[in-house]
Amino acid sequence: MINKSSLLLLSITLGALSACTTPPQQAPVEDRYLKPAPPHPVVKPPAPSEDARKDRDERGLYTVKKGDSLIKIALEHGQNYMDIAAWNNLANPNDIKVDQVLRVLPPENGVVIGKVEPPGNTTPKPEPVVARKTSPRGDKKPYTEGALADMQKPDSDKPERPEKPAVVASVAPSVTPPAPAAPAMQLSAEDRELTWMWPSEGRVIATFDEGKNKGIDIAGKPGQHVMAAGAGKVMYAGSGIRGYGNLVIVKHSNSLLSAYAHNRAILVKEGQSVKKGEQIAEMGDSDTDAVKLHFEIRQQGKPVDPSKFLPNR
Repeated sequence: MINKSSLLLLSITLGALSACTTPPQQAPVEDRYLKPAPPHPVVKPPAPSEDARKDRDERGLYTVKKGDSLIKIALEHGQNYMDIAAWNNLANPNDIKVDQVLRVLPPENGVVIGKVEPPGNTTPKPEPVVARKTSPRGDKKPYTEGALADMQKPDSDKPERPEKPAVVASVAPSVTPPAPAAPAMQLSAEDRELTWMWPSEGRVIATFDEGKNKGIDIAGKPGQHVMAAGAGKVMYAGSGIRGYGNLVIVKHSNSLLSAYAHNRAILVKEGQSVKKGEQIAEMGDSDTDAVKLHFEIRQQGKPVDPSKFLPNR
C-alpha cells in the first residue's frame, strides 16, 4: 500500500521529467537582411564659381558662358577655332554647352582632352607641390641698455646676420599718387619684323577705347576694298560672331592677329595665305547700322590699339 509520502515523491519526479522534455522556445530573430536600404539622396554638384572660372582660364582652360560660340572663344584667346575643336575632340565645333570646360591653349606633349568635363563638375586637379623660397627673419629685441650696447659693438664682435635695407620715415602731405603708366607693349622678334598698312581708305569715325571699342572704325562706301593689313594666313572667314557680321581674321604670328568686320562680301577662304595689301573683302554694313570697316589687332587674344602698329597718314 502506497503511502502519502511516496505519492508526493512520485509527483515531484514526474513534474521534473515533464519540464526536461518540453522543447525550448527560440527567441524571435529579426530579419535584418530582407529590408532594402534607404536610397541615397542625389546631390547635384554646384555650378562653378567665378574664382574657379578664372583659375581654369589661367591654366589654359576656359568655361563656356551664355552667348559664347567657338569662334568668339577662339578670337578672345588668339587661337584658330579648328585647333580648339581638335584639342577638345569636338566633332561639331558648333556644339558647345554652358559651363563646358574647353582647352584654349596648345596641350603639352600633344595630349588632348579625351572627354570634356560635364557641366557642374568642378573637381580640381591636384596641383604640384612647389617648395617656396623663404628669406631669413630678423630678430626683434626689447629696447634695453643691454640691447643698445650690443648694437654699438664693432662689426667684428657681432654675429653675422643678413643686412636689411634702412627704412627712413618721413612726413609728407597727403598727395594722391599718379595713375601708373600703361606698360609698354612687349613684342617678340618675330612681331617686330612685321610691317603694317591701313586696311582701307577712309575717315576714322571711332578710335580704340579698351572696354568700349576694341578696335577702330573706318567709314567708306559699299564694295570698297578691304585689304590685309599685314602678311599672314586666314584663320577665319564667316559670320559666326554676333555683332561682327561677315568677318575675316588673319593670323600674322604666334601672338598677333587682325580682324576685319561688317564686310559685304568675303573674298578669301580659311587656311589661305595672304600678302600685305591683298584684297580680302568688300566693305559693307553687315550686322551694323552704317557702311564701315571695324578693324582690330589682337595680341594673344587681347585687343590692342591698332594705331600703335599702323603707319601715320
